[in-house]
Amino acid sequence: MAEKPSIYAMHAAPRCGAKTRRGTPCQSPAMANGRCRMHGGKLPGAPCGNRYAWKHGYYSAAEKRKRKEAHALIREMRSLMRELGA
Repeated sequence: MAEKPSIYAMHAAPRCGAKTRRGTPCQSPAMANGRCRMHGGKLPGAPCGNRYAWKHGYYSAAEKRKRKEAHALIREMRSLMRELGA
């Protein structure tokens, strides 16, 4: 009967070592950057270009600018209406 190898490549890999919530070192295999996929991943830190900081919707700069222009037009129309005596 063939004997199973006792050490697999994953078992021989260096460990992550990051501190877990329990306070013990993480035992997952580390990647090239020295941390596992959960404690650092391939690209630790913010993504290039900071795409998650992009604002959209009601509070975006473009929408605020549109509202400001619309309010300015409304104010101008109201002042014209007052001048005309309506």
